[in-house]
Amino acid sequence: MLLEASDRVGGILRTDVVDGFRLDRGFQVLQTAYPEARACLDLDALDLRPFDPGAEVYARGRWRRLTDPLRRPGSALATLLSGVASPSDAVRVLKLRAEVRAGSLEELMTRPARTTDAALRERGFSERIIDEFFRPFYRGVFLEPDLATSSRIFEFTFRMFASGDVCLPAEGMEAIPRQLAARLAPGSVRTNTGVRTVGADHVVLDDGSRLAAEAVVVATGARVSRELCPEIPRRDHNAVSCLYYDAPAPPRRGPWLLLNGSGRGPISHLCVPSETARSYAPKGRSLVSVSVLGCVDPDDSVADEPVRAQLTRWFPDAASWRLLRVDRIPEALPSQAPADLEPVTRPVVLPSGVYVCGGHRETASIGGALRSGRRAAHAVLRRAAHAVPRRAAHAVPGRAAHAVLGSAGKAHPSG
Repeated sequence: MLLEASDRVGGILRTDVVDGFRLDRGFQVLQTAYPEARACLDLDALDLRPFDPGAEVYARGRWRRLTDPLRRPGSALATLLSGVASPSDAVRVLKLRAEVRAGSLEELMTRPARTTDAALRERGFSERIIDEFFRPFYRGVFLEPDLATSSRIFEFTFRMFASGDVCLPAEGMEAIPRQLAARLAPGSVRTNTGVRTVGADHVVLDDGSRLAAEAVVVATGARVSRELCPEIPRRDHNAVSCLYYDAPAPPRRGPWLLLNGSGRGPISHLCVPSETARSYAPKGRSLVSVSVLGCVDPDDSVADEPVRAQLTRWFPDAASWRLLRVDRIPEALPSQAPADLEPVTRPVVLPSGVYVCGGHRETASIGGALRSGRRAAHAVLRRAAHAVPRRAAHAVPGRAAHAVLGSAGKAHPSG
């Protein structure tokens, strides 16, 4: 049985339809290169719509387009002419690409760790490409402005970007947990059922009732997992806010991620999801998603003011856009500084006998959460194989439980 505290499975992978617009809970994407995504999901059934490989960066007063020269060879010259990447930077990017794609993912995660900023400087990248591409791009991936995230995560995500597509499911990110939940036996999911405490062989619900279980798996975000299992170490988190706007036309055409490379203003990154997946907006309208690091003011109108002011400098028509919703996500992504990832992979069986999974047990990504879920399931099955069969093992996510996905969904471009 799966216990879910909210009205539906999926956790942060949630999509609401508001006035005909599909609003994910913060900007999120799926990386098709995640090995676990390929193994666990029917990608074709998700009807994935890809972004173009690269980004448009606002720097030095105008928008500049950078693309992956190996995946879009015809755009290599335009990327060089953008003024962001020098010829020597382009050579270093190709060398970096080759290095991160060499060897297994397991080997990549054991390489010496330092901050991403230090790793880029050691490789000889220029200040300009660091400040106008790597920093704004990975600010959206890591949800922190200083490139303080472990170089192992940087190399892992760079490998994923180089190996697959960054996509939106046509029906929104919630299509991912819906697909997984559809495979469960009828009646095996109980929604609106919060959990107060857990033990190795039972859970106590918020209403005080007690359920016995052959095994208990806590599949939630890091904070709730620690509330239910105090033996889990505390993790800091990076926060993000997402402001959604209804626009009569896209401010930039095409399925591009738009980055703030100016170093000024509240906006980290934005995109027009309806340019990637037309189903994200009603006919004749465009959906604009704007991400700001941290949690913005709780008053939507106050939060909107500085964001709209910056948008209007870039796109004068933004003055008339209608604010649809503001999402504030205080625990969007566990911190992944070098010290936070020693080790990268954490045990899924706690000393108490409770099983635990989620992005906080692996890389903080959809792929990492899926992989930790698989490891937890295998651990339960191994124990069952060595025990006298009594009844089927039960997977019991705790308060705000999210099925296997846990807190996998990320409000950033890497997904």
